[in-house]
Amino acid sequence: MAAPGQATAAPAPTAPFARESTAPFAPAPTAPDGKQPVATGYGGAVSTVDPDASRSAIEVLRKGGNAMDAAVAATATLGVTEPYVAAIGGGGYFTYYDARSRRVYTIDGREKAPGAMRETSFLDPATGKPLAFDEAVTSGLSVGVPGTVAQWDTGLRRFGTRSMASLLQPAIRVAEHGFTVDQEFQDQTATNEARFRDIVPTRELFLPGGRLPQVGSTFRNPDLARTYRELARRGPSWLYGGELGKEIVRTVRHPPKDPAATRNVRPGLMSDADLPAYRPVWRDPTHVSYRGVDVYGMAPSSSGGTTVGEALNILGNYRLSPKDPVTALHYYLEASKLAYADRGAYVGDPDKVDVPVRELLSRGYARERACRISPDTAATAPVPPGSPDGRYGHCRPPAATARPLGQEGPQTTHLVVADRWGNVASYTLSIEQFGGSGLTVPGRGFLLNNELTDFSFQPPAPGAAPDPNLPGPGKRPRSSMSPTIVLRHGRPMLAVGSPGGSTIITTVLQILLNRVDLGMDLPDALAAPRATQRNTPQVFAEQGFLDRYGPALTAKGHRLALFPGPPAGQIGAATGLEFLAPGLVRAVAEPVRRHGGSALVVWPSR
Repeated sequence: MAAPGQATAAPAPTAPFARESTAPFAPAPTAPDGKQPVATGYGGAVSTVDPDASRSAIEVLRKGGNAMDAAVAATATLGVTEPYVAAIGGGGYFTYYDARSRRVYTIDGREKAPGAMRETSFLDPATGKPLAFDEAVTSGLSVGVPGTVAQWDTGLRRFGTRSMASLLQPAIRVAEHGFTVDQEFQDQTATNEARFRDIVPTRELFLPGGRLPQVGSTFRNPDLARTYRELARRGPSWLYGGELGKEIVRTVRHPPKDPAATRNVRPGLMSDADLPAYRPVWRDPTHVSYRGVDVYGMAPSSSGGTTVGEALNILGNYRLSPKDPVTALHYYLEASKLAYADRGAYVGDPDKVDVPVRELLSRGYARERACRISPDTAATAPVPPGSPDGRYGHCRPPAATARPLGQEGPQTTHLVVADRWGNVASYTLSIEQFGGSGLTVPGRGFLLNNELTDFSFQPPAPGAAPDPNLPGPGKRPRSSMSPTIVLRHGRPMLAVGSPGGSTIITTVLQILLNRVDLGMDLPDALAAPRATQRNTPQVFAEQGFLDRYGPALTAKGHRLALFPGPPAGQIGAATGLEFLAPGLVRAVAEPVRRHGGSALVVWPSR
């Protein structure tokens, strides 16, 4: 048997790294709302989904702040302009390249279950069956202990050069003066309108005058401005053990539902002791080498780094060429299928369960999994997981039956920042669904997350394989967030990530495939039509992907269908950076998906 990393016969030789196109690059035009999807220049760069957030980061960079500082400022502003995905009532994962040490660091700021949570907490006591997903979401039961503010504090103490108080100032200005409502903000509000009407402070804040905010109007959040001011003055302890934390707990335990509403909004389990007990965790990043580059990602409790890394290791066994994109995409879909099977079987909170990270990312295991792939025929999904046990042979039988894909909200956000010194931040954060739990802390201007619905709701049947993602006291639910940094010769080459729930992994993986194997530059790699295979019977794809590749992949046995959303027909909303030359950075955002993103640089190149 081959030991991990020991050379054995591979299915096919690998291709060399595909170089970036040398065709002249034309800057993308600026949209009427001020968004531009691509910006190239010097002195630092940022890409987010929102122009106000990107401008906040650029302001910090121009005043001498670094990538960590700018990422916090941008994220605080997203809490104003993207309140349904980026509130301080949530959490996330932060990947950071430190130019001084030339190392990648990661901070796990994922929300934690309260100490009173048990494996059966999402079972209806009256029936013993799992709660309906929608009922679990809009409840105090779904709210995890928020990690965002503690994550900011942890990152700034290690790598920042500015105080949190100063970095909150751009966001305070936006909250006070307001931002212009765009179609995306109105669409997200409309998606939540029915449940927002049932929660009194949420209705008052996000349905002013009882109506949807109109496109082109100005939306202000003075409550959040006051909250940020107080946070700037008092510091994170105001949330983790202070009065703000107590207000969060009261909201969770006594959801402020309209007495006239018929919706069943269940109380949660959080206590005053849960917030001061919260700590972010510095974790070693995941790392795989692929076609001569080094790909760093987020380790568990996220499944992003292990699943992206395992799929890349599987793909590394094959020659993939831009001359034959159908074959490359076939292997991409099959590698995703296998990696997702292992994700469901083995990945959870490493502080609570044993996650075989080293074996999942070993090349020996990737070769064993790769031999399950037929070059001409798609495997019937769901496929079973493998055995990452360190004993790797040729096409060993599966370890167990496949686990169904769990529910995971697609409403997240991602940003990337680089500074003049070469530091790079790749940051994904969320409150889970658009609008999280639907519970706004009264008078505070922010929503609370529903991240605990990322847990499996029901324990496995007696005799079945254990589920690493069951709820438990102080446990972090598994996530798919995949903030990724790619180095070449020890220096940053790419930084990328995306929202999208369990599709985040495939979005990041497909962007890397497009850039590294199919020879696209980053704007094209990010804009290209997407498909997602998460070990489900169907491959869900965007219409452009179906039009371009559907017939050829169907002939190989893939069952393709239009991605149902939300939003329908759109997978992810990625942001990325590409490092073109010393000091020269290209920031890239979505040109179309979710009405486009905002890429900016400090000093644009001519």
